[in-house]
Amino acid sequence: MGFNKENLRRIREEYDDKYKKAVSEAEARREEAESVIPGLDYLNRQTSHVGLRLMEAALNGSDAYLEELARIRKQTEEIQKQKKELLVAYHFPEDYLNIRYECPDCSDSGYIDGKMCHCMREKLVLAGYESSGIGSLLSKQTFDNYRLEYFRQNPKHYAQMEVNLQELKKYAETFSVPAKDGQILNLLLIGPTGLGKTHLSSAVARKVIERGFDVQYTTCVAMLSDFEYQRFGSNTSGEEVSETSRYYDCDLLILDDLGTEVSNQFTVSCLYNIINLRLNKGKGTLISTNLTENELRQRYWDRITSRLFGEYRPLLFVGKDVRLQKLNP
Repeated sequence: MGFNKENLRRIREEYDDKYKKAVSEAEARREEAESVIPGLDYLNRQTSHVGLRLMEAALNGSDAYLEELARIRKQTEEIQKQKKELLVAYHFPEDYLNIRYECPDCSDSGYIDGKMCHCMREKLVLAGYESSGIGSLLSKQTFDNYRLEYFRQNPKHYAQMEVNLQELKKYAETFSVPAKDGQILNLLLIGPTGLGKTHLSSAVARKVIERGFDVQYTTCVAMLSDFEYQRFGSNTSGEEVSETSRYYDCDLLILDDLGTEVSNQFTVSCLYNIINLRLNKGKGTLISTNLTENELRQRYWDRITSRLFGEYRPLLFVGKDVRLQKLNP
């Protein structure tokens, strides 16, 4: 499992800056207080000396270690008490010299005992929402607010859509790269518009991101546009610009609306390369399309359709357009 590498790098730098800032501000407060309070600098130096004695006692490992440790702790408590009394006497808060971390649990390091702190994980999840490509949708389209009642008028449709919902929940909750034994890595959602393929794809993205995986969500049109720009476009300096590596490298690629793109030799070749290379890398891919199986076979190379119907698990979406049902209740 791995969060988006760029997000992880950026947020680690933010934590490093936060930690340095907290320490620097505490040092500035110490200097300010020492300039006003007589004797405070002496007590601060004593605190440092006590810390050194504590280390020496631990390294010495003598039989009298516990007794020495108790004496040092008692001395430390007395010094801290004197410092607080001085600070209050000169109208400073008693915790004025403390380092004020944004997260006291991890002291702004991002980790506790080698494990990622909840604060860093939350930041990475939020960053993952944004970098996935559908940050706004992820807050609105979830498994919990997907409504099966729109399919109740046809028991067969309802049963099929209930299966789809449970399959996609299981996929999101068990997704892993590399794949575990028996795990389905690739899904193909097939069916007409208005049945919730995008909604449930968004719900999958949200859950997989929350579990710490790097997700890219895009439409087929947008992805192939990036490939066209990489191939034919350039920036103002004339250098070729590449924005396509994320489609190959992310843990899960969710590709919406396959079949809405302009189809030509270049775009079909790009699509084949994405599907084939991600299969070879053992990366997960979820594709949705409004095309039928026959339409997919007519539109794309056999090399593409053989992989879609041989390596992907198809989920058939059936029923009446939910958007139309909402407009005409």
